[in-house]
Amino acid sequence: MNLYEYQAKRLFAEHGVPIPDGDIATTPAEARAVAEKLGGRVVVKSQVHTGGRGKAGGVKLADNPADAEAKAQEILGLDIKGHITRTVLIDELAPGGIDQEIYLAILIDRGARKPMIMASAEGGMDIEEVAATTPEKIFKVWIDPQIGVKPFHGTYIASG
Repeated sequence: MNLYEYQAKRLFAEHGVPIPDGDIATTPAEARAVAEKLGGRVVVKSQVHTGGRGKAGGVKLADNPADAEAKAQEILGLDIKGHITRTVLIDELAPGGIDQEIYLAILIDRGARKPMIMASAEGGMDIEEVAATTPEKIFKVWIDPQIGVKPFHGTYIASG
């Protein structure tokens, strides 16, 4: 199953995980309206099923609604590794901006037949390079479906 970021965030919210306020847009005008509703600075993110969105220009900060509209205009229609951006996610930017980026993914390890949480403090822009050159900087936790995610899983991931 492939989920877009906005779909995963909605699932998190339904299960009590705090997420930034935001919404999706399929036109620059919709992006502006979402940014107006959120107020303040926002991030405009391409919603495609591939990595490398940031490096390809598919993730941009916007200072105001007009800027969000302009950034959405740049991103919508963008080809990222053969995937055309048709939807953008507009998320509020945390007060104070971005202090540190992390990479976090939940995926199915087909070999282990279990969900796996993968995380790195090295951010998400070049996670493939981090995996190739310094794999020890990527933390992996396999989740037993019978017990689910427990606090010790989060503690281990956060320790990295």
